[in-house]
Amino acid sequence: MKFVADCMLGRLAKWLRILGFDTAYLRKAGDDELLGISRRENRVFLTRDSGLIEKNGRRSGRLFIKSDDWEEQVVQVLDEFGLRDQVKLNSRCVVCNVELKRLSKAKATNLVTPYVLEHGSDFAICPKCGRVFWRGTHSGDMESRLESILGKRKKDERRQK
Repeated sequence: MKFVADCMLGRLAKWLRILGFDTAYLRKAGDDELLGISRRENRVFLTRDSGLIEKNGRRSGRLFIKSDDWEEQVVQVLDEFGLRDQVKLNSRCVVCNVELKRLSKAKATNLVTPYVLEHGSDFAICPKCGRVFWRGTHSGDMESRLESILGKRKKDERRQK
C-alpha cells in the first residue's frame, strides 16, 4: 500500500517510512497537487484537512487522520488498512522514501566513522541520497516505541473484545 501525506502529517510520513510503507511527503505541495499524486500513483491520500474529506473516515482513496498525536495517527493508518502484518522495519530511507540496500560491514567501512563501524550493525544505504543507516544505540528506544505502537489497537476494537 502506498500513501501521500499532506503538509500537516510530516511525522506520520516519517514513521510510516520507518515501518516500511511507501509514503510520499512534500512539505510545500498544495492540496490539488497532492490529490493529483494520489490519483496518478494510486496512493491513499492522508490528511488532517477536514475540508478535503469528511471526518468520519475513509473516502475513496482518502483518509482523514483524526488525532494530532503521531503515534495515534500511525495506529489509525495501520488499523484502517490492516497493515500490521506488512511492516518491514527500517527498509526505506526516512528522507527520500526509497528502498534501502543492505551493506556488509566491510562495504560500510569508508562510509561511517570508526566508532559507528565498531558499535553499529545491520548497515544499509539509500541508493538515491547516499545516507547510511545502521542499528545503533538509539535502536532500543525506537524499537520499544514501535512495539508499543504495534501493540495498540483501535479503542472500539479493544472494547469489543
